[in-house]
Amino acid sequence: MKLESAMGCDEHLIPLVDEGLGNSAYLVDLGDGRALAVDPARDLRALRAAAAERGLTVAFAADTHLHADFLTGALQLAHDDGATVLASAAGHRTFSHTALDDGDEVDLGGLTLRALATPGHTDEHLSFLLLDGTRELGVFTGGSLIVGSAARTDLLGADRAEELARAQYRSLQRLSMLPDATAVWPTHGAGSFCSAPSGAERTTTVGAQKAANDLFAAPDEDAFVARLLGSLGSYPAYFERLSEINRRGPALLTTAPGLDPLTPQQVRALLADGAHLVDARSAAAFAAGHIPGALSNPLRPAFATWIGWLLPPDVPLVFLLEPDQDGADLAWQAAKIGYDRLAGQLDGGMDAWRADGGSIDTIELVTADRIGTRPVLDVRQDAEFTAGHIPGAAHRELGDLGADGQAAADGAVVMCGHGERAMTAASILARHGTRDLAVLVGGAADWAKATGGRLADGS
Repeated sequence: MKLESAMGCDEHLIPLVDEGLGNSAYLVDLGDGRALAVDPARDLRALRAAAAERGLTVAFAADTHLHADFLTGALQLAHDDGATVLASAAGHRTFSHTALDDGDEVDLGGLTLRALATPGHTDEHLSFLLLDGTRELGVFTGGSLIVGSAARTDLLGADRAEELARAQYRSLQRLSMLPDATAVWPTHGAGSFCSAPSGAERTTTVGAQKAANDLFAAPDEDAFVARLLGSLGSYPAYFERLSEINRRGPALLTTAPGLDPLTPQQVRALLADGAHLVDARSAAAFAAGHIPGALSNPLRPAFATWIGWLLPPDVPLVFLLEPDQDGADLAWQAAKIGYDRLAGQLDGGMDAWRADGGSIDTIELVTADRIGTRPVLDVRQDAEFTAGHIPGAAHRELGDLGADGQAAADGAVVMCGHGERAMTAASILARHGTRDLAVLVGGAADWAKATGGRLADGS
């Protein structure tokens, strides 16, 4: 069959991008009605739609590594479609799969998949080289070589980060020996907390990365390690749980995730019993009126990340949505990172809550020209804050707020890049007793434009 090795590979290779988690899965049409899926996530809707459109059955599901940022869909594909799961023998998965060691090959029926041991991001990481005879078409690099960088090496603990960074160096050197024209199909990309760089490109070639990837420009292994480790920021708390779940195999889904309707009385009972309430409406809607104690997390591509960062996985979750928001999409976002204890959503939303006499809190929204002398708390990631912030602003990443919720003084203005994360932070702070909070509409650049002030840089 024909499968181009160039960047714009033809219709036989279908990238499936999860913008929220910053990852790509891949579906390869093998030319005989069968397909190979690489790094499929538990949310298989896009993959199944792509396969159905082309009349394909997934015959193989390959995982490059034990994912920390999403639950694998490979086991579900094995159950539903009879797919053969391909994965590293070193991963010691406890479910049925074809265990591969370095150099092992799988006949896909005209094409061949060769396992390449590329540890670094994880100990058991494999890259998968796709071959047409002896010709290298492309390589699925997972969290090894990615566009502009290599994936982080600290997920197994800070004490192993340098050791794994040195393994990552050797893995990238190995991949660099492939022909320059070999396509590189990474899993992690812009927006993933497993990787560092930003940018629109999600696929590349070996030659392009040798020319443009800063890590390849490192003069030696020590310089490579320093550059890679120096690029790492924080990552969501749920990353520490999912790789072990993926090793054992995620629970199979027998029905599509969804949200059952709940009355206000049921919501109150659940909250009294320890459930968490997540308000998925916009930041503006939350500011105008919300149920006291609710966590603001607007439904958007990044929704799952903040659920996994801020809430425990073993506590029932109750949701509040607008009538036009998709509860099924919310449920799928939660499911792909292992949040299955979804108690349901408040039927009728805030109107039902008000009609039942429920109490309501508000949070002030302010524009940049109205901050005045109020203290400012910036909850963006460290790298964002360092690149430019309002002079005098305090800083604490949103992901750290859940520890004690005491990061801001009464009357503070909370800010991020646009307002969504800031409203999430304000909801946490308010729940812990901080009063008279406001949220900045916009970000640091809006402050500079409105006031003519100059942003500070550094930490």
